[in-house]
Amino acid sequence: MAAEKPAPVRVLYCGVCGLPAEYCEFGPDFERCKPWLRAHAPGVYPDDLVAASSSSGGGDKDVDKVGERLQGVAISDGSTSAAGDASASKPEEVKRLPGGKLKKKEKQEVVIEKIVRNKRKCVTVVKGLELFGVKLSDASKKLGKKFATGASVVKGPTEKEQIDVQGDISYDIVEFITDTWPDVPESAIFFIEDGRKVPAA
Repeated sequence: MAAEKPAPVRVLYCGVCGLPAEYCEFGPDFERCKPWLRAHAPGVYPDDLVAASSSSGGGDKDVDKVGERLQGVAISDGSTSAAGDASASKPEEVKRLPGGKLKKKEKQEVVIEKIVRNKRKCVTVVKGLELFGVKLSDASKKLGKKFATGASVVKGPTEKEQIDVQGDISYDIVEFITDTWPDVPESAIFFIEDGRKVPAA
């Protein structure tokens, strides 16, 4: 006699944070989930838990106030310049992914790295042009024509596309990039030398 197949479990996902309803309290913003939980999943959380956490107790208010004040505090060592203070006061743009994970916005910079292989052959790798709105396929064609060498768009070790140019063209590439694409400032171009990022300007 064959065993009966178990029925699949139906999981109710929160419409606010995307987590299963019973895990909302561990998610990024339980306060925003509470109205949705009251309307769509009344049996998941006891009413007293949702009501108690949403009612304004004196202790909770104090904790919230202290938390808000701490978010506005920054630590500095006093050696930063005025430009550093301006960038420190401006928070980085952060995107929220499903499940409450945070995704930081990438810095707009072009990184040029020279990789030596087989003791003589060089490959110049250009990363980050796409952040300035440059099509990598067009850029690789222009680089190949300008320097009379092979250039191709490949996926790098971090699964991001980059341009590989055969040969050592690092001596002239900064001027070519700033002339061809005026949106790319020279201050945003960096070389990688001995594992360190060095500004091109």
